Amino acid sequence: MEKIYVSEEGLNKLQAELDEMKQRRVKVADTIEYARSLGDLKENAEYHAAKEEQAMLHAKIKDVEDQVSRAVILDTSELDTGKAYVGSTVKVLNKKTNREMTFMLVSPVEADADGDKLSVQSPVGKALLGKAVGDVAEVNAPAGLVEFELLEITYT
Repeated sequence: MEKIYVSEEGLNKLQAELDEMKQRRVKVADTIEYARSLGDLKENAEYHAAKEEQAMLHAKIKDVEDQVSRAVILDTSELDTGKAYVGSTVKVLNKKTNREMTFMLVSPVEADADGDKLSVQSPVGKALLGKAVGDVAEVNAPAGLVEFELLEITYT
């Protein structure tokens, strides 16, 4: 069973998502019961839609339960904080555009492009792992080779 390293915030978010889905599951079951009471199930669109939602919800619950069971809160005290790893916030310079960017390197379950949380399994995340300040990470992007110079690494 492969561990998933997450922040405490990330684990709390997963657990909250799981709780929300379990509550939704109860509502879907009620909808199915109501739809059954309407009679003929063969042509009951509400029943079939609810059953489909129930199946998708069960699959998602199982997936998130698996993630929570494998989640390990990252202990940054055991890391070489001079290098970029899961849990670090990095400031980089895109050498092609001369633009600075800051994001946190996280496990895939915590990735959120809108929140500047970058998966370590993404091409940029993989390239930055293990790099120190001053190192240049090269990423083969669809637009060609992009170089990112690591300017700063912090752990919170």
